[in-house]
Amino acid sequence: MWWFVLPAAALYAFAVIVPAVQGSLFAFTDWDGVSSVMHWVGLHQFRSIFDDTNTLTAIKNTLLIAVTVTVVQNAIGLLIALGVNSRIKSRNFLRVLFFAPVVITSIAVGFLWQNLLAPEGALNQVLEDIGLGGMRQNWLGDPKVAIWAIIAVVIWQFVGYSMVIFLAGLQGIPDEVIEAAAIDGAGPVRRFWYIVRPMLAPAFTINLMLSLIGGFKLFDQVFVMTQGGPGGATDTISTLIYKNAFQLGRFSNGAALAVVLTLFVAAASAFQYRMISKNEG
Repeated sequence: MWWFVLPAAALYAFAVIVPAVQGSLFAFTDWDGVSSVMHWVGLHQFRSIFDDTNTLTAIKNTLLIAVTVTVVQNAIGLLIALGVNSRIKSRNFLRVLFFAPVVITSIAVGFLWQNLLAPEGALNQVLEDIGLGGMRQNWLGDPKVAIWAIIAVVIWQFVGYSMVIFLAGLQGIPDEVIEAAAIDGAGPVRRFWYIVRPMLAPAFTINLMLSLIGGFKLFDQVFVMTQGGPGGATDTISTLIYKNAFQLGRFSNGAALAVVLTLFVAAASAFQYRMISKNEG
């Protein structure tokens, strides 16, 4: 049997494991990504990461995006799933409508919202037309607003993904259980909290894991909409990896950041999975 596994294992090792190990080793050198000369510098690149204010800002932004997107996206996705799981006539159309942004590439979404959120873009124009001109913002040019604009765009794009997973969980709950609880006098809130919520535990696990990991790795929307600006205010670890490795010629520093990002994702995912599994048990 192992002979059938070996070709796939060899291909996986060649395409994934070997590059990952090589990239991790570059984090302990001073290689610029171009020259043939490199020197072993130990933990110097990792120390420089935490001495750089730009990197610390990127780490803070990454954590903010990951946590906010995870909480808000799944809360809205659950509410939508509960709504379209009802017997309203337009439920199939609404399911398609809410899921549609998911199938659009992140690059296209970034360019779309970059234009909508421009100073003279559609959003500001609509606010002006309905008498709310005082709410006009430089959505992507204000350091205090830009990060929240990106978070809103990410949630808009992927809330339908969370909805579909929750919807699959809801449709797996037997109607007889809900009807029995209603006959016993349980209201909608009590039915959700004591019956639906525990039975949705696997859907919660999947959704929280996927949205958290996606938030940590976010790159496309940020780079297209702001390129990490203004003044690095929206930089994430992923955008900083790209800038350092491929724009500034600091390949080894970018590799060190990639290692840090991997550790963040692994630690957060393991902790979250353990906590949710404990609640499921």
